[in-house]
Amino acid sequence: MRQMLVLLVDASESDRQRLHQILDPRVQLETVTSGKEALSYVEQHDVKLLLLSSTLSDMGGFEVLRQLNQNPHCKDVPVIMLVQDHSQKAEAAVAMAGGFDIIRKPFVPIVVVKKVEQVLELEYLHRNLKEEVHRQTQLAEERLASSERLFEETVMALAKTIDAKDAYTRGHSQRVARYARHIAYKLGWLEEEQRRIYFMGLLHDIGKIGVPEAIINKTTRLTDEEYGKIKQHTVIGSEILDLVAEFPELAIGARSHHERYDGKGYPDGFAGSQIPVYARVIAVADAYDAMTSRRSYRDILPQDVVRSEIVKGRGTQFDPQFADIMLQIIDEDADYMLHER
Repeated sequence: MRQMLVLLVDASESDRQRLHQILDPRVQLETVTSGKEALSYVEQHDVKLLLLSSTLSDMGGFEVLRQLNQNPHCKDVPVIMLVQDHSQKAEAAVAMAGGFDIIRKPFVPIVVVKKVEQVLELEYLHRNLKEEVHRQTQLAEERLASSERLFEETVMALAKTIDAKDAYTRGHSQRVARYARHIAYKLGWLEEEQRRIYFMGLLHDIGKIGVPEAIINKTTRLTDEEYGKIKQHTVIGSEILDLVAEFPELAIGARSHHERYDGKGYPDGFAGSQIPVYARVIAVADAYDAMTSRRSYRDILPQDVVRSEIVKGRGTQFDPQFADIMLQIIDEDADYMLHER
């Protein structure tokens, strides 16, 4: 407490000397004699406690207290009023004015010391508590940012692992994620929703981990049995991502991105609003990338063909609202650069 600054404001030289005798060994005690000096000093210094006489040469102590309480820089400085009045009314007046406590004159050393120590201990604890709360908040924010980075890096690594199984569609998951996020942006979704659908897009095909590469990379027509195994990637993916309890939408995107708006998709045959909204967005993004990616059996489709296919699928394969947003994005991409970026 020796380092804590206490300002004594009293016009009486004898009272100032007496308080110095009592407090000097314990605190850093500075003195002024007027209210004006007190207001200026508190404004410029880190005062931890104000010992304020109720009677001063230029203004009353209660007026000084009132002005301190109106100043945002000073209003949190605790004030002990030094009073001659020994009545309970004096204590009530100080409390009503916003003072912390009173010390009566003539001073009783043990009372002065105990009351000053009490206030300064509270100030010390309050200051340290604020600093600790700030420190813990910073640590929590740093841990959260680190966890988010780790999550994003892990998801990205998984997406690249998935795409590596198909020699002709490298980067498919990342592109679908970007297209889905762009659709969400066009829809005016919140930043957090855009972020969520981006990660769902990155992992929508994670179930392909459970499909043999020979089937994924087959250049000739798939048999019914092989096509059935391909379709299982939606179920496999949802089972894998069901384990991520903090992000249940991941499993939804993986399971339902091949559902059709008319109910003829898989694996559940959902139709219309039965299909989760995130999956309906990813379905359009996924189809766009499939048509604008080079395959073993064909080159990238021309943009007008891609557009006509989206139009054809509007209301049957795709949710009309999201198909319309994709058509808007295509029309804005006059140079057909989106798929290359």
